Amino acid sequence: MRQGTPIPLSLEEHRELGLELRTTCAKLHQLCELVVSVYGSNTQAAFTFTKLTEAAERLLLDMQAQASHDHPGYPTEDLY
Repeated sequence: MRQGTPIPLSLEEHRELGLELRTTCAKLHQLCELVVSVYGSNTQAAFTFTKLTEAAERLLLDMQAQASHDHPGYPTEDLY
């Protein structure tokens, strides 16, 4: 973990992280659909999976904003 003055992620690091996060979000959506189909939408497991996928989507948006902040003027719209 980085200490002291924060050093922003490079564009390449944002690209790599974006790919990993998009892949993870897609997998979480698949797993959520599976859990909901097996256990129903009114179960604690379905509720938690839904919240997890919503949080992962929010993370994508937050990281997209962070990439834009880290690299103003560079094309960062499609990183996340």
